[in-house]
Amino acid sequence: MSEEHFFNLHDMAQGLRRTLSDGVETRIFPGEQAMLSVVRIAPNAEGKMHSHPEEQWGIMLEGSGVRVQDGKEVSVAPGDFWRTPGNVPHTFRAGPEGATVVDVFSPPRDAYRRPGSGFGEGG
Repeated sequence: MSEEHFFNLHDMAQGLRRTLSDGVETRIFPGEQAMLSVVRIAPNAEGKMHSHPEEQWGIMLEGSGVRVQDGKEVSVAPGDFWRTPGNVPHTFRAGPEGATVVDVFSPPRDAYRRPGSGFGEGG
């Protein structure tokens, strides 16, 4: 394996950068069959409700927040993780200290294969 396949969660120069909404920034690492997104959410910031056909897994690394998914709100803390099936409406609201979440998509989201802003197709 070459070094082009190794990354660091804290190296803000790595990955494709996207601004998802006010206070919600991500760095995206696309692969052939899956995609990883390191999302940093400002204190009390919230993404917009959206859905997409790809399956998504989320892992709470730092901070606190509420995962809103399929009409339910679940408080999450570091170490918690969740699965979002394709086409299920969801968003995330950070707690007072903000949050860092790693999302994994399969298959990769086409809209996230380039830097930019917004959640892409389907929201």
